[in-house]
Amino acid sequence: MKNKTKAPLFHITKRKMLPWHRRWFIRLIGILLSFVVCAIITMVMTGLNPVEVASSLVYGAFGTPRKCWILGQEVAILLCVALALTPAFRMRFWNLGGEGQILVGGLACAACMILIGDKVPNGLLIFIMLVSSVAAGAAWALLPAICKAKWNTNETLFTLMMNYVGIQLVAYFTIVWEVPKGSGKIGIINQNTNAGWLPQVGPSKYFLNILIVLALTVIIYIYMRYSKHGYEIAVVGESENTARYAGIKVGKVIIRTLLLSGALCGLAGFLLVGGTNHTITTTIAGGRGFTAVMVAWLAKFNPIGMIFSSLLLVFFSQGASEISTAFSLNHSFGDILTGIILFFIIGSEFFINYRIHFRKS
Repeated sequence: MKNKTKAPLFHITKRKMLPWHRRWFIRLIGILLSFVVCAIITMVMTGLNPVEVASSLVYGAFGTPRKCWILGQEVAILLCVALALTPAFRMRFWNLGGEGQILVGGLACAACMILIGDKVPNGLLIFIMLVSSVAAGAAWALLPAICKAKWNTNETLFTLMMNYVGIQLVAYFTIVWEVPKGSGKIGIINQNTNAGWLPQVGPSKYFLNILIVLALTVIIYIYMRYSKHGYEIAVVGESENTARYAGIKVGKVIIRTLLLSGALCGLAGFLLVGGTNHTITTTIAGGRGFTAVMVAWLAKFNPIGMIFSSLLLVFFSQGASEISTAFSLNHSFGDILTGIILFFIIGSEFFINYRIHFRKS
């Protein structure tokens, strides 16, 4: 008697690269399905009209000119951090230390505003703030880079743990510089003189930050795609052994790339402290060091694509807050809807890269 083995019900194979229009069609289907699921959950859990909830989502992001400017500012800072992480991630160096690098960059900026804000002209002060923030962020990324290059340490844990060191540094100096004493916060720095505050350019104080990050996006795109350094990053990311065989000094590339990554995170800290918040707190990074990982991944580490992925995430975040306010719901409900939509968007990437074959009858 022969043993008959049935074929599995389905099996998965990797697809060849799909044309761009088919990739975006699959993503669009995923987004539409997520809206259907969100509508069903909204009706079942709250009894609200899902159309009104969706309208509130859009209003929360684009409802007024001020909301639009805040959206643009949030997109700019998140995009800046995503651009910072991209060179390291392309090299397969998993830099999860964006939070700490933003914090120390912002701390360096705040230190300049507090200590020399009344001693130098404002233009020179802003330049010193910029250099200090970029240098601090780069230095914070340098230590895990050296350890990875020399001793092949685990960069994920190393950079993650340095976030907590950065938080405690900011907490310490918050007590040193707190105003008034005993308040537990620094407060608005140089509120009377505006020393170290970035000048307003255009119709909003956020406009300069947006312009800076847009210019940075183009620069990083060119750097990653057309420069020798960008080529070396890609080769090291594919295979360190291949890179060594090609004559690339892997350790040097790792250190140089992490200096760039940390410097750009420090720049984000500078834009937050000098451009918009004018103070420093332990929460000023706002989780962007982790959210930016998703931004970069969704865009496949393409700086231009990151504009749209960061806009998408900030749009849902702002809209979720509006839903909670407009319908007197717990903020977690808006986050649930956001999570469902992101789940479908990320899940659509599976169907872009893989194909499911079912067993024929």
